[in-house]
Amino acid sequence: MTRPARPAARLARAAKAAVLTVWLLITLFPLYWVVITSLKPKSEIFTVPLRYWPGNPTLEHYEELFSFADFGAYLLNSLMVSLVSAAVVTVIGVLGGYVLARFEFRGRGALMMAYLVTQMIPLFIALGPLYLLMSDLGLLNRLAGLMLVYVAMLVPFSTIIMRGFYERVPVALEEAAQVDGASRLTAMARVVIPVMLPGIAATFIFGFVQCWNELFLAITFIDSEDAKTIPVAMNSFITQYDIDWGSMSAATVISVIPTLVMFAAIRRYIVEGLTAGAVKG
Repeated sequence: MTRPARPAARLARAAKAAVLTVWLLITLFPLYWVVITSLKPKSEIFTVPLRYWPGNPTLEHYEELFSFADFGAYLLNSLMVSLVSAAVVTVIGVLGGYVLARFEFRGRGALMMAYLVTQMIPLFIALGPLYLLMSDLGLLNRLAGLMLVYVAMLVPFSTIIMRGFYERVPVALEEAAQVDGASRLTAMARVVIPVMLPGIAATFIFGFVQCWNELFLAITFIDSEDAKTIPVAMNSFITQYDIDWGSMSAATVISVIPTLVMFAAIRRYIVEGLTAGAVKG
């Protein structure tokens, strides 16, 4: 028979549950406020006192997004840029992380240090030379150019993360496959990669979210209406004298959906991947 929990233990559990509940409510409240703001008529957004539920719910802000702005095209642009960039970064990270984890070569430590140093340098320092380079290559106002910049920005960190995952996989697994006649590449593809799926999923999600939410580079290199992404389009709701809170809230709600769907689709890999990818020295 199990002993009944002591009053102190029950009190501790109740206090922990209360703290977590309050933290959850505080975390979810901004999202809730954005959702109800997107459903309020313009006349109710700044009423006094504030209304915590729209008196006359409406979808007019969502209709305006797709009627007066080419928001569907912006959404497709963001999806294409984020998916392609995250996929390329993940592939490079998988291959680069394997090399750093499995091979001894001169300059490996310096290469790792260079990757780490790049994460400490503010991005705006390289913005001028990068803009000139993109202009000379004819990649301004082109989604391909934005993808190239995102890949270059994310490869160092993704490679370091993947190296940490590889170092958790025993080398004996590959050696056993090679003893059975498999090449190094075959052993990597059939033995190591299946074990690495949580890490690969975490790296892909990291790359996707970074590209999906990025504004600084996108607003610098994209000025054409045809190539705008969601963050750039949302920035246009802020004018010199006014902010269209209704349309911005509706755009925010729509922009959150792809990320939620992606997290839900590979949720079983995320927790294990994010906790297992600690970087080893």
